[in-house]
Amino acid sequence: MKIPTPSSNRGISIIECLVYGMVLLILLGVAYSAFYRCVENSYSLRRNAEDIATALRAGERWRVDIRSASGPVQIEAAPDGGFLHLESERGPVNYYFTSNSVLRRVQSGPWVTLLPNVNASAMQADPRGEVSAWRWELELRPRSKKPVRMTPLFTFIAVPERSSSK
Repeated sequence: MKIPTPSSNRGISIIECLVYGMVLLILLGVAYSAFYRCVENSYSLRRNAEDIATALRAGERWRVDIRSASGPVQIEAAPDGGFLHLESERGPVNYYFTSNSVLRRVQSGPWVTLLPNVNASAMQADPRGEVSAWRWELELRPRSKKPVRMTPLFTFIAVPERSSSK
């Protein structure tokens, strides 16, 4: 029977410490990677939720403007987008889709960006029998560079309180 010497015990302990240290580093690397992915997904979810909330507020603003139209609602095509003109009791209200954003102007004031990051926007008349409804179809541009699973699409429908035509 061989009696262990103090130097052989120390060698085994150092090797064990190196193995445990490497296992710890691997576990910390995996944990950091998972944490980073969770934080990145959380930021992405927050940005998407903000974009959806902004689109819903813009859609409700558009519906209020269509409902309060006192004159005819008119659409004008433009090479880089389109205009929607409507008359209300506060004065003319205009919507303009260009360069991936929807702009809104009340009376002769400045154009204000109502909705940024828009991929497509189409405002059109949607006649339904005796009712002259208007429809706004909207597609948001995803901010993520990764492929998206679902494209944010919205459809808003409004009916002017007074009769309006194209």
